[in-house]
Formats: sequence, structure tokens, C-alpha cells
Amino acid sequence: MSKLYLVPTPIGNLKDITFRAVEVLKEADLILAEDTRTSGKLLKHFEINTPMQSHHMHNEHKTVEGILNKLKSGMTIALISDAGTPAISDPGFLITRSCIEEDIPVECLPGPTAFVPALVNSGLPNDKFVFEGFLPVKKGRQTRLKLLSEETRTMIFYESPHKLVKTLSQFCEFFGANRQLSVSRELTKLFEETIRGTAQEVLEHYTLKPPKGEIVIVVSGKK
Repeated sequence: MSKLYLVPTPIGNLKDITFRAVEVLKEADLILAEDTRTSGKLLKHFEINTPMQSHHMHNEHKTVEGILNKLKSGMTIALISDAGTPAISDPGFLITRSCIEEDIPVECLPGPTAFVPALVNSGLPNDKFVFEGFLPVKKGRQTRLKLLSEETRTMIFYESPHKLVKTLSQFCEFFGANRQLSVSRELTKLFEETIRGTAQEVLEHYTLKPPKGEIVIVVSGKK
């Protein structure tokens, strides 16, 4: 029976993949991968020989129809991203919505997602939170930050290392220099670290020590 599986993959440590995820990837007829070179290393490590097809943000609108036809023909397809859970700041939403519209079964496996350990490890309130992902690069960025300055829930952002200092500077400007936040980078990897403090303190830290790796910022809400 045809089905689309959304399969989380490790965000760093390969041991974080689940037994079930490996099983699904081995038994699928096709794996949709964000970057086949990156995913190829993961599949080789776990001796998964399932064929792969490229499916990323630049081609997903063009490939959806072909993928739907494969599913309608009876194929079982697994979707993975380079790291983490598909559709969380990665491709996945479009094909999932299309499958639901076509009454094709969709199942998402539980597994790694970068913002969950960063939130729990931050020490900031996590009973209520809002996931913002990546802020707009240019258009609408300041408007979004101004709106979020009134947000009372804990906020979670993804950021690239070369933009972190700029983003922290803007947090000082819009949220206040004393707003508590936490920056986690390289989660589950060898050089994992979490820096906690006020926006100003964390900004000063990363101004002196330019960061590397994947980054999650957790910011306390307005009191």
C-alpha cells in the first residue's frame, strides 16, 4: 500500500536515529533527500541501499506531481531532510499537504528536532513557547522583531553562524539588552555548547568568539 513517511534524521550524532527510522528507510521503495550527497553518507553508515531522489526547496514545486504519481502507483516513499524532522524549516510541507489532498496516507515518525533540546536546555520557561524558525532576511525583518517584542511566550529561532551577532544586536535593540536568552550550537556533536545570559552578555561573548555550526536561539518572553 502506498504511503509517505516523514523520517527524522540525526542533527549530529548518528546514534540518535531510531531503529524504526532505519527500518522504514530500508523498506521504502524510494527516499526523497534534501541533498543526496549528505544523505548518502547516512544511508551508507546504516547499510541502507534504497534509491534516492533529490527533493529540496528549489525543486519541490516541480517534483510534487511526479512524486504523487509514484505514490498512486503503489510505491512507499520516505522523505528525509539533511538533519532533523522534515518540514521544520526544511522541505516537507508541500508534499505532505498534496498527499492529504489526494487521500494518500502520511505518517511522521518521532525523532530528532534541534529546537526541542535547545528549549529544554535553555532553562527558560517551556510550558508555552512559539517557534519562529529563521527570521526574514531583509523585507519584513524589523516589522517581525517589533511584533515579537511584545510576545510573552518563550521564542525559538534558527540562525546561521555568520548572522548570529547581527541578530543578537537586533534582539538587544528590540527586546532590550537585559532580555534573558540562550544560544545552543552544534547540538549532539563533539563541540556542543550552550551560552546563557542577557542579550548583551551573549552578544559580547560571540562578538569576541565568532561561532561555527548550526545555531538555535531561545529567548524569554516579555514580562
